[in-house]
Amino acid sequence: MVTTAQSVADVCRAAQRASRSLSQLDTGTKDRALEAIAAAIDARAEEVLAANARDLEATADADLSAAFRDKMRLDPARVAAIAEGVRAIVALRDPVGEVIEGFRLPNGLDVRKVRVPLGVVAVIYEARPNVTIDCTALALKSGNAIVLRGSSQVAQSNAVLAAIATEAALGAGIPEGAIGLVAGGGREEMAELATQDGVVDLIVPRGGEGLKAALEEVATVPVIYAASGNCHVYVDAGADFDMAHDIVINAKTQRPGVCNSVETLLVHRDAAPAFLPRMLGSLREAGVELRADARAKAAAGALGDSLLDAVDEDWDTEFLAMILAVGVVDSVQDAVEHVNRHGSGHSEAIVTSSVASAQAFERGVDAAAVYVNASTRFTDGFEFGMGAEIGNSTQKLHARGPIGMRELCTYKYVVEGSGQVRP
Repeated sequence: MVTTAQSVADVCRAAQRASRSLSQLDTGTKDRALEAIAAAIDARAEEVLAANARDLEATADADLSAAFRDKMRLDPARVAAIAEGVRAIVALRDPVGEVIEGFRLPNGLDVRKVRVPLGVVAVIYEARPNVTIDCTALALKSGNAIVLRGSSQVAQSNAVLAAIATEAALGAGIPEGAIGLVAGGGREEMAELATQDGVVDLIVPRGGEGLKAALEEVATVPVIYAASGNCHVYVDAGADFDMAHDIVINAKTQRPGVCNSVETLLVHRDAAPAFLPRMLGSLREAGVELRADARAKAAAGALGDSLLDAVDEDWDTEFLAMILAVGVVDSVQDAVEHVNRHGSGHSEAIVTSSVASAQAFERGVDAAAVYVNASTRFTDGFEFGMGAEIGNSTQKLHARGPIGMRELCTYKYVVEGSGQVRP
């Protein structure tokens, strides 16, 4: 049974108890549990969709953005993709027990640095019901217990998915308490979860800057922030304009409400007059609201007068909508400086034919993912071959970028001797 009727502390303690035996389970048992979860999701898809429909109906009059509603919504294809994501994790190598490095000391001691589970991982997330299963599968495969706290807007979807996963996992040999669901969306519950010192080993929040700020005020448990994505595409002088056009369209319009979509387009001054008129025209045809600086408006030709003026706060905003800030810069160094000043450390891209420019950008930009001639939309655990992700870390310790199974592990040193004592 899912532990929604228990207190936050009870859910976390049950997870801690489960984590001790879960960390020692063999790969075969964990994989069978994940296969059972995937099969159960397929078999009970209509139940999942019905719960999601109830969530959507209950929030029909709520003041929620189109991007947020898109994240809430499930359809048959998305439910099927959730199950396939679990199967993708089954196919991945189990990180537990992996030897990171090994060496022999002069005194004959054999030292191995071995990957081990963190223990209890809690995830606080907004909107997306698929996170319930993605995080559960990654946690179980990496030998961790999971505590889930989703948003109230999709409470019924999360409850059904967690129940399906729990029942399937228990039947396959996963210890009781390994999957815990904290019901409700109140700040009091979040604060209690964030202060479970000695019980919860890590919290990963998936949401906007508001969630990050709320956690920063109260958290005493270690946190990896999977927060905002104020991402940029910089089009260099001499770039392939057709390539740049397609990359910008994909990065902005494919799914604008996600953290790896682009929010600012920067163009080198030498490329702007030839590139911007077509690029901005295509973006406008796609329904993108354009906010441009004076130089971009001047380079946009006939479109220039109809563009909105970019204001200072636009460069720092994660729009999560069909809105794009556009600016002209004098050099790749200026682009790097702009990105580092305004970006959130998520994903940044350069389109260029110059090796020197590419190297200057990738070395100079401080972000979890830097792309050369590719869309920022690829920053994703599934796309990176991780099966799924807990979130995308925009900080530097101990994980950066997509958080997969290895990022849910720590390590221990195992030292084998033959009676050595320290002199």
